[in-house]
Amino acid sequence: MHVRYRVDGSVARIELDRPEVLNALDEQMGRELAAAVRRATGEAEVRAVLLTGAGRSFCAGADLRAPRATLEDGAPDLASRLRAIYNPLIVSLRRMPKPIICAVQGAAAGIGASLALACDLIVASESAYFLLSFARIGLVPDGGVVAGLAARIGPARALRMAMLGEPLSARVAAEWGVLGDVVADGDLQAEAEQFALRLAEGPTTVYAGLKRLVFDGSARTLIDQLELEASLQQQQGFTADYAEGVAAFLEKRAPKFPGR
Repeated sequence: MHVRYRVDGSVARIELDRPEVLNALDEQMGRELAAAVRRATGEAEVRAVLLTGAGRSFCAGADLRAPRATLEDGAPDLASRLRAIYNPLIVSLRRMPKPIICAVQGAAAGIGASLALACDLIVASESAYFLLSFARIGLVPDGGVVAGLAARIGPARALRMAMLGEPLSARVAAEWGVLGDVVADGDLQAEAEQFALRLAEGPTTVYAGLKRLVFDGSARTLIDQLELEASLQQQQGFTADYAEGVAAFLEKRAPKFPGR
């Protein structure tokens, strides 16, 4: 199991548990996380959810070392996993009728940033950072992260993050409106748990209504965005830039993109 689930009182704690790879997401982990989110949504005693990651980082993105499906012509099939697992997961987080808090330490990179931004509230440690490194491996961002960031920090800052792959520190992220709370590294879990407990004692039905007021107007746009991302991601799978980006990442060297 790569995702741990437990309920303490009225708070469900969902923990990504692959610390040896900084909780990089593979297909199994994605399915387990989706199942945990469904479970928390359906259990009446759960009134708030805390999403965390074990070890040094919340989630370092997709696991590029994991086996990938291929199309009939041998090209990587980058869209099917998005459509089957990751996109429904993002939508289920956004639509959960209970408050969900994400506690971020270390890296929230790639799909890890997408997961954090799909939650209602983010609490981050001082050393945490957000990173969109998709372009470094020849891919467009997925998980709705660019649209989510653009809505919070504006298109210029979101494009800069996505194009240059520069990390955004927790402090700057808070100043820009990506998250609300930054706490000392050693206090993250305790602070996030107290936050979740406070919400669990509140008017859950009101929170569900608030989420609809905030998110329902963009829900259909999000679904369209996720489908566009899957289509663009599949197109990138045919490019030499993607092949070079992944090879460079696995070989731990700087990529030399041919631009095609």
